[in-house]
Amino acid sequence: MSIKLGVLLSGSGTNLQAIIDAIQSGALDASVEIVISSRPSAYGLVRAQKAGLQTMTLSKEVYDDPLVADALIAAELKKYDVDYVVMAGYMRMVHAPILDTFPNRVVNLHPALLPSFRGAHAIQDAYDSGVKVTGVTVHFADSRYDCGPIIAQQAVPVYEDETIEELEARIHKTEHMLYPATLQLLAENRVRVQDAGTVKILPARK
Repeated sequence: MSIKLGVLLSGSGTNLQAIIDAIQSGALDASVEIVISSRPSAYGLVRAQKAGLQTMTLSKEVYDDPLVADALIAAELKKYDVDYVVMAGYMRMVHAPILDTFPNRVVNLHPALLPSFRGAHAIQDAYDSGVKVTGVTVHFADSRYDCGPIIAQQAVPVYEDETIEELEARIHKTEHMLYPATLQLLAENRVRVQDAGTVKILPARK
């Protein structure tokens, strides 16, 4: 079935672009109903407008009260009858007004293999730690930062002598493949959150 997405972003919107491209190619059975940005200057808004998508921007002043801001966002997402809320480089936590309106339907992307390297500097932290493998996680957001049931992960090796910029580029390339593919699992109704807070992926229908 086709699912309706509401996308939240704060920056350049490369993952939004990956979602748009996957929809246009037929790899993702979904539609983006609205794109909401926490920053008026976010280039992701330009990408959305070029694709003919509805956009909304909240000012810095609105975010002075995060609960008020999230209540506004939740109301807008409900207005567009979205099935899933997709955080695509959204640099703010989501709170009860959104989480309670869309339980287990707020999806986040994190540039590390959670539970390792939580937080806003995950790529740098992994690089500095000397690990040989990092990666990308897609999970359902909850009231804790970078927690919530994990839907999918993809490992990314850390090569000797590579720069942080080279690692970051490969992680972003992985994001752009993993995020649309994971959203397609949702579109195929194959994702189940268990009572223990883990996620089961059902086999594809033949």
